[in-house]
Amino acid sequence: MRANLTTFMALRYALGRFGGARRNGATGATSVGSLALAGLIISIAVLVFVMSVVNGFERELRERLLNVLPHVTATAQRGMPITELGDLTVLANNSGLVALAPIVRSSGLIAANGAVRATQITGIDDAYASVSALDDFMVSGQLADIHRSKFGLVLGGRLADQLNLQVGDDAVLLLPDQRVSIAGALPRQKRFSVVGIFRSQSQLDSSGIFISLDDAQRLLRLPGRVHGVQGRLQDLFASGSASQYLYQRFAASDLRVRSWMAEFGTLYQAISVQKATLFLLFSLLIAVAAFNLVSGLIMIVEQRRGDIAIRRSMGASRLQVLALFCMLGTLLGMVGTFAGVAAGLGLGWLLPALVNGASALFQYDLMSQYFISYLPVQVLLQDVLMISALSIGATLLASLYPAWRAMGLMPSRVLANE
Repeated sequence: MRANLTTFMALRYALGRFGGARRNGATGATSVGSLALAGLIISIAVLVFVMSVVNGFERELRERLLNVLPHVTATAQRGMPITELGDLTVLANNSGLVALAPIVRSSGLIAANGAVRATQITGIDDAYASVSALDDFMVSGQLADIHRSKFGLVLGGRLADQLNLQVGDDAVLLLPDQRVSIAGALPRQKRFSVVGIFRSQSQLDSSGIFISLDDAQRLLRLPGRVHGVQGRLQDLFASGSASQYLYQRFAASDLRVRSWMAEFGTLYQAISVQKATLFLLFSLLIAVAAFNLVSGLIMIVEQRRGDIAIRRSMGASRLQVLALFCMLGTLLGMVGTFAGVAAGLGLGWLLPALVNGASALFQYDLMSQYFISYLPVQVLLQDVLMISALSIGATLLASLYPAWRAMGLMPSRVLANE
């Protein structure tokens, strides 16, 4: 019964905006308490949103970019005879690899509809599907279509948009090495037909072109040779054993092995460090906002001195008074936490659409400095629960001092001055 009464009184004080009623001259308490609660809500909302964005970047790097790009690449500048590669489906158990595929690649230019763009050309065979999930991001045609038609190519969606290309259109690939003719030095070039377009929402969309391995060998004049192999790791962080295995398996003197860690490892670590750092910084803001409630609760105690004295004289114990104000602080923390989490989730739902809309309106890619072209957001339940527990715990701690002051009031002295 007494516990229910304590909860009722805490709710009454909370619903009364920190006990603020203008007839009691509590405008100051109302203002201080409202500002403190607003600060708590804003801090929680920003923390939820920031953590969701960092989680989104980590997810996109892991599940999109590293799903499309092969995890490890072994290349030789002078190339390797394809007959010396052996059976690429046979891999050692300790290699850390699940698949290997031969590749031929070169930088070049693509020209179509009066426009020219720089590109990275990769020649692949059917085994490439085992090292990259690029086929999952095809929006027109299929990756295997490059093997069904002679001189067919698949290119990224942004590159296709820049050149105004669709499936069935023709484009010319130009290579940097030149040949001499009567007209002078001319770049090597070949007309290809677009057979597919992919949109992975990564940097590959603006530069990637894939052609069949046979066409790439003819285009680059590498009959029976490849530049190297690309592989997929069983464990993303087991690139060391894979590199050692590739060096032992392929005897090319100029062999060079690079893993995804060489290009994106620093970014992956930076995301993890940023997540921990931002959580710590915004947690401190939540703690500051929570302890700002102390001033509001102290003003409530001063305003409710008469009520506290009357309840004490009617038999309420000191612990009941302590529980009352601890309950009040906890309720305010729960209200602020719920509102902050809701605001953070709303911000995470709204802001990506605003970023995309602004990019389209101003014809400027706001995410051009990143490896993806949109703002990723991923809300994790464990993060929300951790932030909520931190906020409510901080407000509970913040309410202990005002509750202790209320518990120490002497009813006789208070009533004597009323």
